[in-house]
Amino acid sequence: MTVQVGKKVPAFSLPRSDGSPWKSADTRGGNLVLFFYPKAMTPGCTLEGQDFRDLHAAFRRAQTTVLGVSKDSCERQAKFRAKEKFPFELLSDEDEKVCRLFDVIREKSLYGRKFMGIERSTFLIGAGGKLVTEWRKVRVKGHAAEVLEAARSL
Repeated sequence: MTVQVGKKVPAFSLPRSDGSPWKSADTRGGNLVLFFYPKAMTPGCTLEGQDFRDLHAAFRRAQTTVLGVSKDSCERQAKFRAKEKFPFELLSDEDEKVCRLFDVIREKSLYGRKFMGIERSTFLIGAGGKLVTEWRKVRVKGHAAEVLEAARSL
């Protein structure tokens, strides 16, 4: 089963960068932005995280929690978060359970080598738990601002 726009997102949980559990029920009553990125501390993922960081106060004013998700370990997520001073949490999905729920695992190619990895994607979930909007095959430049505008419209 995968998420669909207009449908309620099933409850899920993942470990935070410090290893403590985060549950989707923790954000009830507010909007939630989940941005899935391929790998912590890589150039595109760093830029994307920095854009969400720089707009974090505006997301808060829009009653929207921002969370980053990748397959990186909690330890790597913690280093990434500290290095970039992200005010939002990064979640670790090493077993790809939530990545598969959101259908972001895709075949990718790097230097002719094929592998399965995360396709950069973002999801906006409304206060009632329904998936409002999804962005797939995200281009980093201007993306966080576009997501913020969508959150403000809720």
